[in-house]
Amino acid sequence: MTPLRLGVVSYLNAAPTVHGLAGDSRFQITRDVPSRIAARLHAGEIDLGLIPSIEYAEGDYAIVPGVAIASRGPVRSVVLLHRGPLEGIRRVAVDTSSRTSAALVRVLLRDRLGRDPEYAPMPPDVPTMLNSADAALVIGDPALYYDGDAARLDLGSEWTERTGRPFVYAFWAGRKGAVSPEDVTRLQSAVAAGLRAVAQIAASYNGHPDRAALNEAYLRGNISYAMDAAELEGLREFYARAHARGLIARVPELRFHGHP
Repeated sequence: MTPLRLGVVSYLNAAPTVHGLAGDSRFQITRDVPSRIAARLHAGEIDLGLIPSIEYAEGDYAIVPGVAIASRGPVRSVVLLHRGPLEGIRRVAVDTSSRTSAALVRVLLRDRLGRDPEYAPMPPDVPTMLNSADAALVIGDPALYYDGDAARLDLGSEWTERTGRPFVYAFWAGRKGAVSPEDVTRLQSAVAAGLRAVAQIAASYNGHPDRAALNEAYLRGNISYAMDAAELEGLREFYARAHARGLIARVPELRFHGHP
């Protein structure tokens, strides 16, 4: 049997989604940053990707129901770092690892500032970003583990305070027919297994047992892996706002694997 080719994000928050797939020969797992996982899916190099939510609007895909990487308040790993007042921000260095967060910061800063700063895409090197801009959008592990002196605007908090909704950063998506009902069930059960193993994941992630407490608090307290009605409403709200800002060409219909 040909294994299902999965592309998964190489950050701590994605680790529980595939923890339960270890040793399962039905799946072949590739890890990369979110933007490159999306590029692999668009190119047909993988069958299913844990893609940034905005990338769903760029292809003809369906979603694995019930599984997401989301937040219902502070997320800690999607942050705008800044050294001066927010109101003075004129130039923002943007982590090139994910288009979803890049779109989210544009939506939120337009609302907050009443104008658009200049945005400059850059690799996620925080000192370099802050040396060349007033603020830096940083995501994933580099944001979570940043211990410098810059102030943080947590974009999960900012979104939920402004909309009253969760924010969905990523979910499993692939072309219709790429995933069987059995695959869907297996992916859902893998997340459940990962959540039962959070303490183990937190202690062993990337060989840094000194970060175990931070990792566990983050996985338990900041990241939600459900895609319930509230998350779907948050997702639709994000697509509507991104479209209104001209960041996506259309507001996509939400379609799911296992449904007509």
